[in-house]
Amino acid sequence: MMTIRVAILFVAIFSLSITAWAQNHADLPANAACPAAADVDSQRLYGPWQAQVDAGAAARQATLTLAQNPRYSGSLGGTIVRGGTTAQVAGDVDDGAFTLEESSDGRTITATWTGEVVEGSCGREIRGTWKDVADQSTHDFVLRRPPNPP
Repeated sequence: MMTIRVAILFVAIFSLSITAWAQNHADLPANAACPAAADVDSQRLYGPWQAQVDAGAAARQATLTLAQNPRYSGSLGGTIVRGGTTAQVAGDVDDGAFTLEESSDGRTITATWTGEVVEGSCGREIRGTWKDVADQSTHDFVLRRPPNPP
């Protein structure tokens, strides 16, 4: 009798954990596996991102859109829009290490992004340091995938 109760308890706990996992990963295709941070490639990062750069007491929000770099097929290219201003970006992800260069005029680098894909995020969150080239100031950043629309 006690083993049946224990078995029912384990089944209930397992069912709840699977339901919670499914709700947190509802935007993934049914056959998609969650890659380790080191296995996230550039293609997995294509699309829109919400960017937050902490700047002292304020946090600056931006929208980053990544795609295949038109010059280098294994790399990233795209744009970042903040406060109505658009800048170009280009970068890479390799073994979970994320690098991005930002250019407000399309010729000179105005900022750099260096960070890591967050382990367990399925390639949906990146954290690191944003550096303004002009004044050499650095600020923490977080990139997150926006939730998929229903």
